Amino acid sequence: MKTRKIGSLNVSGIGLGCMNMSMGYGPADDNESKKLLNEALDVGYTFLDTAQIYGSGHNEELIGNALSARRNEYVLATKCGLSREGINGDPQGIYQSCDNSLKRLQTDVIDLYYLHRVDPNIPIEESVGALSRLVEQGKVREIGLSEVCCENLRRAHKEHPVAALQSEYSLWSRTPERGVLDVCDELGVTMVPFSPLGRAFLTGKSADTTQLGETDLRCTIARPRFEPEAFRKNSELLVPFAEIAEDNQCTMAQLALAWLLHRENDVPIPGTKHIDYMKENAGAAEIVLSDQTVAELNELINETTIVGNRYTDDRMAEADAERD
Repeated sequence: MKTRKIGSLNVSGIGLGCMNMSMGYGPADDNESKKLLNEALDVGYTFLDTAQIYGSGHNEELIGNALSARRNEYVLATKCGLSREGINGDPQGIYQSCDNSLKRLQTDVIDLYYLHRVDPNIPIEESVGALSRLVEQGKVREIGLSEVCCENLRRAHKEHPVAALQSEYSLWSRTPERGVLDVCDELGVTMVPFSPLGRAFLTGKSADTTQLGETDLRCTIARPRFEPEAFRKNSELLVPFAEIAEDNQCTMAQLALAWLLHRENDVPIPGTKHIDYMKENAGAAEIVLSDQTVAELNELINETTIVGNRYTDDRMAEADAERD
């Protein structure tokens, strides 16, 4: 797979989001997940993304158990500052979280360590200062942020160079386009889009809330766009979207990822617990879209043509990224 840069790190142009193997979209089988992780490395993925909150440590343990013998074959990203207890950007909490993650992941160093969410009660400089000290100690190679606004990205970058910013970004979730993409390009920060397939909507394989489990993220924090009426209206856009995919000789999932890859500073991390989908997503790295196709997609699916916010009202109100 073609590679891209995140700070000093060389990574596959498409990363593997690992959350689904532990939470969010129904049960997963650990043995199948371990097989998927190993096959992902064989296919060409070299960038794996996890977090301490995914399954309350289960996801990190899964990766550690599955891939400790192949640690030199992949770039490992995980996150701190968010757990079932809430957001905690306190330096002591970050230090402890790092040590816990290192043990679960069975590694001596985390390649990319993100602050998962900004703690509104602690200046971001203090949280990033703690990440910086972990770099000095050799426990972390590069630092990142997740879901932050332009102001906090700039403040953090002054404290320590930020290698990556992870935010929800896809054809139907355009929050980073309100300014943070420009700041990333200015500062040399790589954008790492999560949910690049719109929580499976852009693959054509999703369903509305009446057909999903009650703990599925599409029935909880991401509910608005998956309510039956909103989902029905949104799905009308998938008809011409599928036609564009066919014209480009790719699947809908690959088209959505190729749209993101058109920006050379993006490294999307589609998540899955299915080996076939993992392999399908990898194929997007070889697709090059014309400027005309990109413009057509921009006009077809965007936040003005989609019905519903990306999160529920309470989650939108507390999202730092929405401040831009």
